[in-house]
Amino acid sequence: MDYSASSLITTIVGGLTLAYLFGMIAQRLRVSPLIGYLLAGVIIGPFTPGFVANTNLASELAEIGVILLMFGVGLHFSLKDLLSVKSVAIPGAIAQIITATLLGLALAMIFGWGLFAGTVFGLCLSTASTVVLLRALEERQLIYSKRGKIAIGWLIVEDLVMVLTLVLLPCISDIVDSNNSSFNDLIIKLIFTVSKVIIFIIITLLIGRKLIPWMLARTAATGSRELFTLAVLVLALGIAYTAVTLFNASFALGAFFAGMILNESELSHRAAQDTLPLRDAFAVLFFVSVGMIFNPIILIEFPIAILAVLAIITIGKSLAALILMRLFGHSHCNALTIAISLAQIGEFSFILSGIGFTLHVFDNKALNLVIAGAIISIMINPLLFSLLDRYLKKTETVDEELLEESQEEIKVIQIPVDICGHAIIVGYGRVGTILAKKLRQKNIPLVIIENTRARFEELSRNGFRSLIGNAVSKTLMRLARIDCAQTLLLTIPNGYEAGQIVEKARLLNPDLTIIVRAHYDDEIRYISERGANHIVVCEHEIAKTMAHFLTDN
Repeated sequence: MDYSASSLITTIVGGLTLAYLFGMIAQRLRVSPLIGYLLAGVIIGPFTPGFVANTNLASELAEIGVILLMFGVGLHFSLKDLLSVKSVAIPGAIAQIITATLLGLALAMIFGWGLFAGTVFGLCLSTASTVVLLRALEERQLIYSKRGKIAIGWLIVEDLVMVLTLVLLPCISDIVDSNNSSFNDLIIKLIFTVSKVIIFIIITLLIGRKLIPWMLARTAATGSRELFTLAVLVLALGIAYTAVTLFNASFALGAFFAGMILNESELSHRAAQDTLPLRDAFAVLFFVSVGMIFNPIILIEFPIAILAVLAIITIGKSLAALILMRLFGHSHCNALTIAISLAQIGEFSFILSGIGFTLHVFDNKALNLVIAGAIISIMINPLLFSLLDRYLKKTETVDEELLEESQEEIKVIQIPVDICGHAIIVGYGRVGTILAKKLRQKNIPLVIIENTRARFEELSRNGFRSLIGNAVSKTLMRLARIDCAQTLLLTIPNGYEAGQIVEKARLLNPDLTIIVRAHYDDEIRYISERGANHIVVCEHEIAKTMAHFLTDN
């Protein structure tokens, strides 16, 4: 069949469709959907029979995916999170990166590669996947624990090192390839490139901090959601493009700083929410494009090499992190959690290996080894976490660790284990804030569950009993004493998420009065079927209130 007339459409449709199918299968198997996306790319790639997507178009789409991925990293970059664990995360992450890079370099030297190629190859094996790590921590309610904070801070340092590597790699590659240039010329070229990058960062920070909030505020004032989303994308893509064309930096660096600056704006939360679907779609296409360049035959041709790469990722990196954590005086439980969290590689490994291949730093074999190592390490990471959970339960150190962390958290969270007959509010957004004030005025005992740190800290400042995390978790609900609560009020805007919470809450307390916020008819049916007593439809209530004012007049 000739797909040339619509190769762009067929590449997008074929890639997204297969990514969805294999992503669902991966989710069912309780592994990261990234595995499904990568396998979808392998199937439509040139190394497997059947339909072959346009590789060139996939690469272009992947470039947009890289920009939006890095924009998302910058948008969620938290200097505060990093500084809170800087004494462990910064030296630990740097030491672990050096260890993994040296191990990768040693393996590359065995393969007969050069020093530069081996170093880049080692760096590809040194950084963990943000998506995989955060998902693993969220599933275990560890995001805001001591272990979670260290892991996230560690990850931030790794991301920053990779951003710097992506900036310098093209320049260093040119220097290595310029055999006829003098040493002084090469140093001057490197200094010139780094200087331009520094100038770009300074200009972006100085101008962007004033221009970006002003631009977004003016756009938001129009009332057009489409224009606001377009403005955010223009900023992300435009700054990334400017970084490349005017300053010889990378798309990744430009997009990262665009997100980081936007993170300081009051409209950052809305920007993140509005652009999330597009970022997710192009991120999926990025992973599909990575799968397309993977040749499965390497699993048969070089099984020993793949095992060696996997050993570096899952044993070398983890062992280094474990030793470093213990040297810094952290407990056995914390050290093991960090070690397992980092026992995989992901997004930055794909980006860095792809650029290394494009710049002819190394060949197809190295690229395929990195991809194979990433796929297998991501697949086995949930298994490693399961083994860790079982080990901690058998050794009984988990109780001591949870007690230690709970005592630390109680000082801030004030876990309400000593009250009954109270109301539980899930979500402290605009609706939750007003509702909490009303209930406090009526002296109704109250517990609030919120999953964002900024709002949780606001709750603490305002003196509310509060818990942080996802209310879908039965563990969190038990901490909120839902078993003896009188009322559950769900103010979150996502009706289907609210329905899941209702279903689990009803099992924990059959007599509970549950009141839920909803927007659409399908949400009303979904929530009602799961046991809600009352459903407040926002649009209906607005109409009733407006009609009430007319009647009074």
